[in-house]
Amino acid sequence: MLDESSSPAPSAAELPAIPPDRRDTLTRILLGLRLDGVEYGRCLVRAPWSLRFPAQRDAHFHFVASGGAWLRLPGSAWVRLEPGDAVLLPRGSAHELASAPDLPATDIAALARVPVSEQVYLVRDGTPDDGDAPADLLFCGSMRFNLDPLHPLMALMPDLMRAGELALRDPGVPALLDAMEREVALDRIGSCGILARLADVLAASIIRAWVECACGDATGWLAAVHCPNIGKVLAAIHGEPERDWSVPALAELMGASRSRFAEAFTKTVGESPARYVAKVKMFQARHWIAQEGMRVAVAASRLGYDSEASFSRAFKRVIGQPPSAVRG
Repeated sequence: MLDESSSPAPSAAELPAIPPDRRDTLTRILLGLRLDGVEYGRCLVRAPWSLRFPAQRDAHFHFVASGGAWLRLPGSAWVRLEPGDAVLLPRGSAHELASAPDLPATDIAALARVPVSEQVYLVRDGTPDDGDAPADLLFCGSMRFNLDPLHPLMALMPDLMRAGELALRDPGVPALLDAMEREVALDRIGSCGILARLADVLAASIIRAWVECACGDATGWLAAVHCPNIGKVLAAIHGEPERDWSVPALAELMGASRSRFAEAFTKTVGESPARYVAKVKMFQARHWIAQEGMRVAVAASRLGYDSEASFSRAFKRVIGQPPSAVRG
């Protein structure tokens, strides 16, 4: 699925305003979203070049500092990226970046790397500087979400998100792009580290702008987030997954009877409140166990399970494998 950011976009004045109560819900949902940079590379390549980026669990991020590039996802058309463009591939989809379409591709791992710091490295393609062909400069990275890959927000994201027209929703995006361009141009001491931090913030801003832009024709989970009544329930569940969210407690939060709440929630979200709460708890548990190394017994206790065995059964029912299989 490709985010159609290349199509003509409305002006900022034409974009629908988000009511304050829905903004609050979005804020609470997004407060739980974090992106941490895993590694970044300042890539210097000379045309003709083509790089293959394999699929990975972490998100891919690219910022085109100079020269421009073409990007293609498997089965999709080539997309032109101009200097100053930034893209995020939230699910780490396989793709190619090239100076021109349809060139033979080299795996990015085959290029020489020179470490700059713990997270940042320089990448060169090994071609000599002949003085005639200026090098294309890219800043590429991998980012890790704190959300489970099966989280509804992750599942709804397009494979490719471009900063371009999303900037109309978030005025901070152009400022971040400008700051990255200046940092690349100056090439001062520590610039790669600063670029890495700017990339983290820019990627989060792209996602926030995408969520807000989707408010006009949202369906399914996004529609539920934007619903004043169901949205605050979802925000509460995601904000405190450890809490014992019973149907009566959630109905009280919405200000409705149990039957009316259960019917409205199931109709809007597409599954029962109990099932949804169980999924959110197990998504949180998988993150704790796989990413933070938490012991299964500790995760079970934090989520309110009486025994590790009952927790493991619930985990396998939702995730499809036992907790021990996801560690590391």
